[in-house]
Amino acid sequence: MENFKAFLKKKDIEISAKRYGIDALGAMAQGLFCSLLIGTIINTIGSQFHIGFLTSPVATVAGTDYTVGGLASAMSGPAMATAIGYALHCPPLVLFSLITVGFASNALGGAGGPLAVLFVAIISAEIGKAVSKETKVDLLVTPMVTIGVGIALSAWWAPALGKAAMKAGDLIMWATELQPFLMGILVSLFVGIALTLPISSAAICAALGLTGLAGGAAVAGCCAQMVGFAVMSFPENKWGGLVSQGIGTSMLQMGNIVRNPRIWIAPCVTSMITGPIATCIFSLRMNGTPVSSGMGTCGLVGQIGVYSGWVKDVTEGTKAAITGFDWMGLILISFILPALLCPLINMGCRKLGWVKDGDLKLS
Repeated sequence: MENFKAFLKKKDIEISAKRYGIDALGAMAQGLFCSLLIGTIINTIGSQFHIGFLTSPVATVAGTDYTVGGLASAMSGPAMATAIGYALHCPPLVLFSLITVGFASNALGGAGGPLAVLFVAIISAEIGKAVSKETKVDLLVTPMVTIGVGIALSAWWAPALGKAAMKAGDLIMWATELQPFLMGILVSLFVGIALTLPISSAAICAALGLTGLAGGAAVAGCCAQMVGFAVMSFPENKWGGLVSQGIGTSMLQMGNIVRNPRIWIAPCVTSMITGPIATCIFSLRMNGTPVSSGMGTCGLVGQIGVYSGWVKDVTEGTKAAITGFDWMGLILISFILPALLCPLINMGCRKLGWVKDGDLKLS
């Protein structure tokens, strides 16, 4: 057993919740951002501003035409797997082999491909690391083992994992349509919490394919955390803190939350208020890419995702037009309500002595 532990340490194989549930999951979200999400944004810009170069096909592969954004989106599987491999500290031959693994697992996983990529890429990467530089023909053995394991697991696991993820996502979305008030509270709260925790809410939403009314609630929860923390901590963190948390990430407050968990009350209660407002009053839907549901105001990706969904719905004829009520709902849920409610709720926490000066200060 000691020899085995020493081998794992030498290969930098760390079997832990942090390595797989935080590092790998967070990296997967970055891979999604740099492929599927950027591709969607490029397509939206091209169609809305009538930029010919962005709307015209630039390549034809197996009879399918691809725009610039389409090519970026098509590479989401390889991008996710490579990002995961980078987070797991894979040597070059393993890292490059994960490109094929990601393509296979994402394709075979269907709509739930991101979850399949997460599991298959992690196992393939760790096995690839284990054999890396153990033979004199490493150039052949390492890619062959990594790709072989990845393809086998993709064929074996990816379809089932993809279906399971989509069924879970469908169940959440069905429940939200059935009970928009209750599910608006729950989805908004839990996705918002996931955004602030050192895990990836974007990857979770992508893995579950969370769109529609549930996706709108998820956007509300993320915005409540990001804008809420940014505005209520403004007296201590000023403009730098406002920008870094408001369009960056509320995860910056994680250290302060560990020291005083009560500072999290205001953003969480805010998300429980804005979530059902989004679902019941404005019927805010995320019909863009699922990963956008878990991004909130980070780079305004959540808002761009909602808007791209509106554009798609209008194009497909499922929505007559983008109305002023749509815009009012998006702006209120994303910015105004969190900026007003969170500081007010936090003021009550301060009067109770639960939050004190300096508790929200970013180091």
